[in-house]
Amino acid sequence: MSPTSSRRLLTGGALAVTAALALTACGSSDSQDTESKPGDGGTHVVKTAMGDVKVKNRPQRVVVLDTAELDSAITLGVKPVGATRADVASGFLNYLPKDKVDGIQDIGKIGAPNLETIAGLKPDLILGNKVRDAARYKELSKIAPTVMTETTGYPWKDNFTRHAEALGRTAEAQKAVDAYRAHAGQVTEALGGKDKAAAVKVNMVRFVEGADIRIYGRKNYIATVLADAGVGRPAIADQAKDGFSYDVSPEQIDKADTDVIFTSTYGDAEKSKESATTGGTLWKNMRAVKDGKVFKVDDQLWIQGIGYTAAHKILDELKADLTK
Repeated sequence: MSPTSSRRLLTGGALAVTAALALTACGSSDSQDTESKPGDGGTHVVKTAMGDVKVKNRPQRVVVLDTAELDSAITLGVKPVGATRADVASGFLNYLPKDKVDGIQDIGKIGAPNLETIAGLKPDLILGNKVRDAARYKELSKIAPTVMTETTGYPWKDNFTRHAEALGRTAEAQKAVDAYRAHAGQVTEALGGKDKAAAVKVNMVRFVEGADIRIYGRKNYIATVLADAGVGRPAIADQAKDGFSYDVSPEQIDKADTDVIFTSTYGDAEKSKESATTGGTLWKNMRAVKDGKVFKVDDQLWIQGIGYTAAHKILDELKADLTK
């Protein structure tokens, strides 16, 4: 296999600006009330995928049901009282600062939260999305006001805005968005400016246990971060099914060849076909491999995190790898 970059979860600039992360406020006609102080007894209405929901201003006991919602809360300076865990050994994704997740109650796996545990936490807000928990919405709503987005992944910036609105932290959210945009611009400049950055064609390849190998398209979380950094994408990215991914077998891996390839693995290296693929002739003869432009990255950070805290760290890694 070609030389790869060992994955380092860089802190530095990313953590310095992580506290500022979010999208332009939108949604509720009552959003001006969301900046009220904790404990003022006020409420505001948030427009959600399940209809209008009335929530407390600046809720203090928050439960999150997915990784994007957890990233949003951490980004906005909110430590949830409860969160679902990802299907990883570490429980909460390992890129999140330890002090930010210590003390959060594990409420079960993503897509299968324990409603009794959630009720016992006495939350004043639950954040989730329909693709994971639509079937539980009525039960969750009986426990606490539940704000759901339509889905997760690709629309993460819009979802973050909704999360910030529900949390009553739209001012913090705007600072977050501004910081991220500035950071992305700095990465583009480090790559030589817009034209030079766009001339570098980048693929994201994920080896998935129990599934085909994914060459990521343009409609997913990591694709938006690559776009914000200004790097180019090869033609295969536009052939992805529904814009998400173009799936291949190890015998078709040469379709992923381009200037630079980032790879991640979900599950076991053998069962995900990573070992067989990267040990084969097709892989070894790819231009990116021969040029030493294949970089192994952390799946929890690049694929599963879905949020501004993760995005800052990804931008740092992109800059480090692409300026070698």
